[in-house]
Amino acid sequence: MMNLKIIEADFAVCKIEHMKSISLEDDFLFIGKTDEELSIVCSTDSVPEGVLECEMPWRAFRIQGPLDFSLVGILARIAGHLAEHGISLFAVSTYDTDYILVKSEVFDKAVRVLTGCSYTFA
Repeated sequence: MMNLKIIEADFAVCKIEHMKSISLEDDFLFIGKTDEELSIVCSTDSVPEGVLECEMPWRAFRIQGPLDFSLVGILARIAGHLAEHGISLFAVSTYDTDYILVKSEVFDKAVRVLTGCSYTFA
């Protein structure tokens, strides 16, 4: 089916006031900016000073890519399998692939669920 790779890090999802204290040296950093908020996903070791709100810890895996933009339903299928087992997710997409984050306390369960649905983990 689909190959997934576990990311060996703990993550934080934060709402921040400004970008001044964001560490661009982090191996994983996702920045989302809209007219209503500025959010980041970073390793728990790189949470900037003065966050407005922050949820942690999260664990993550990525869909091994690159994925073609014409592919349909990849995240929907993963989200559906996890939802059937009461596991919520936070997804982040890049040009090449998608990253799925789940709260650390249910990460092992999420891996078991997806393995049981024919996903393989690297």
